[in-house]
Amino acid sequence: MLVLPPLSLYIHIPWCVRKCPYCDFNSHTEENFQEAAYVQQLLADLEHDLPFVQGRELRSIFFGGGTPSIFSAQAIAAILQGVQQRIRFAEGIEITLEANPGTAEAEKFVGFRAAGVNRLSIGVQSFSKNHLQSLGRIHNGAEAARAVAMAKAAGFARINIDLMHGLPKQTVDEALADLRQAMDLGVSHLSWYQLTIEPNTVFYRQPPTLPVDEVLWDIQQAGLALLQNHGFQQYEVSAFARAVKDELQVCRHNINYWQFGDYLGIGAGAHGKITLPAENKIVRYNKTRIPKHYLQHSVSNLAEQQVLTENDLPFEFMLNALRLREGVPSALFAERTGLPLATIDAVCKTLRDQGLLEKNENRLVATEKGFLFLNDVLTAFMPD
Repeated sequence: MLVLPPLSLYIHIPWCVRKCPYCDFNSHTEENFQEAAYVQQLLADLEHDLPFVQGRELRSIFFGGGTPSIFSAQAIAAILQGVQQRIRFAEGIEITLEANPGTAEAEKFVGFRAAGVNRLSIGVQSFSKNHLQSLGRIHNGAEAARAVAMAKAAGFARINIDLMHGLPKQTVDEALADLRQAMDLGVSHLSWYQLTIEPNTVFYRQPPTLPVDEVLWDIQQAGLALLQNHGFQQYEVSAFARAVKDELQVCRHNINYWQFGDYLGIGAGAHGKITLPAENKIVRYNKTRIPKHYLQHSVSNLAEQQVLTENDLPFEFMLNALRLREGVPSALFAERTGLPLATIDAVCKTLRDQGLLEKNENRLVATEKGFLFLNDVLTAFMPD
């Protein structure tokens, strides 16, 4: 039987100063974006989604993009005030905003903190001048370091740095140098993930020269060891946190995704996932992608919905849950999918016999080997 899970909110700000050649997110460059109109449409969009709340409070909010820090602090404050007027905030709610390290946006950090944002995710990607240029980034390493310092001065105790590895012509030493510089800045969370070439990007049309597989493997293994030696615990495929006052500084918003929790999605191209126990179904939905169309639409026409079928649900659940290094309690499968755990018994037994899942019937968790070959593990749960 479906149990109503925790609820988060994702807010998409679709504009950027410049579109990066590797980016396949819904982002658009436009100098004269309609900030005030977009804020009003976001709140109208949320108003339309209120039946999905079902009496719950918000555990977390995440401003993603695009580049949310392109908005003024006043706009972010207006959005958060409008959300809180419509949905109750949980005590200690986590509110994250993605930010560019450029000086113009870093100067807004005090205003973002005053608006209620309490976690900042800074898109550094690399500290190397050559690699930043190859990635089309508009900041430099010194600006990145200064942005972290300004975030701390603005009162942000929880700061994430996004870093990529496997960059064009990157060596192991260069990848480790990026990690060391990030850790030296004293942040509590790192998102460290490999550059992948996605369709509909400049890099897909004009592929750069990437490190060979052996170098990618060496970067991965050396980086994991370095992070561990500096107190950063890998709690998800590409997420690393250290403890502050005995509390691991994980991203609670993302953990809700990975535990197959619910999230509202508002903004151009935003995605949501909602559990409807009374109707015994789970729906995914997405909002219209193009900002101009989003602003012109009546809110009742913003979303496309898909009901997840019984065939889809095991893969959808495991695709998220097994990304967590400690997995999830086995009981969560039935609560979050509405299906009996027996639905996946045969697949789990095979994977346990192969040494890819832990032989612990109370948890769904990959072994060390299974975590290394996670794509192979997940393939076993794909619908026929």
